[in-house]
Amino acid sequence: MNTKLQERIQELMEQHHFSGSIYAKSNNKEIKEVLKLSHGYANRSEQIRNQENTRFGIASGCKLFTAIAICQLVEQKKLAFTTTIEECLSAYSFPYLDPSITVHQLLTHTSGIPDYFDEEVMNDFEELWVQLPMYHIRRLEDFLPLFQNEPMKHPAGSKFHYSNAGYILLGLIVEQVSQMAFQEYVEVHIFAKAGMTDSGYFEMDNLPERTALGYIETETGYRTNVYSLPARGGSDGGAYVTAIDMMKLWEELIEGGLLSTELTDLLLTPHVQVSEGLAYGYGLWITQHKDTQQIEKYVLMGYDPGVNFRALFYPDHSLLAVVCSNLSDGAFEVINEIEQEIKFK
Repeated sequence: MNTKLQERIQELMEQHHFSGSIYAKSNNKEIKEVLKLSHGYANRSEQIRNQENTRFGIASGCKLFTAIAICQLVEQKKLAFTTTIEECLSAYSFPYLDPSITVHQLLTHTSGIPDYFDEEVMNDFEELWVQLPMYHIRRLEDFLPLFQNEPMKHPAGSKFHYSNAGYILLGLIVEQVSQMAFQEYVEVHIFAKAGMTDSGYFEMDNLPERTALGYIETETGYRTNVYSLPARGGSDGGAYVTAIDMMKLWEELIEGGLLSTELTDLLLTPHVQVSEGLAYGYGLWITQHKDTQQIEKYVLMGYDPGVNFRALFYPDHSLLAVVCSNLSDGAFEVINEIEQEIKFK
């Protein structure tokens, strides 16, 4: 490990009061770096420090798991990207949703369905749980009252609009097709195959050992996020992983251990242009070189109260980096510095 790099990142973590774990490496022929660092507390009351094998919530970083699950079912010919919600979710009532919405549109946030947490309408995630307490949210069906009777946000396929609700529907599709609970499906067909032995969709009131509590900063200190998030995560986010496990997932995906080459390439394809230089594939963001539109890197990100997650994966493996934090911010600043120090030097 490069001592100067380690010291620089350590200094940055202290500067930003970072709490979490970092795993980064470069397979560049000229510079081979491996960086594993942890900082802050997994449990502030008990003064238990974060470690390399601490499990963290990663919020929307989990959307990649949902996309992989859908692609696996497509590969098995149990589903198609053109399958509509009318064809596979007829058991549920969606009076105002366009029945012709496709799996592809749900994957790419172009379905037009309303989100249950719409940042254009609200800015406090905790507002969601006033009428529907978070401790009741443990299955995917539990999310439905938050959006199933709302009108379409825009016509299906017309434009990109990020939607957690769309990924809840994808999870319900996985359940309908596989006849398994979504969380169980991911743990069996993705986590186990990738060797992610520390990862799972744990319930917030029944967390296993080595799991970091999420913390929200207040005027007087910190409080946990136990009253801020669903009791159990689902297909739009909420799993717990270690930084090492997320690196395993990416490498297993790229090496063909989770999908065929054809489906892996399709998952990693820029399907919808979000803005100049930024596109969305299936379950992940993709940045592009502005002059050539070639893929620069794949990006995973997740944010919830008390949760901050970032991951960067360059196609040429010149940088693979995962940053998990159990505070509401800090991951971007740290991963940006890692990128500058390793990729651009």
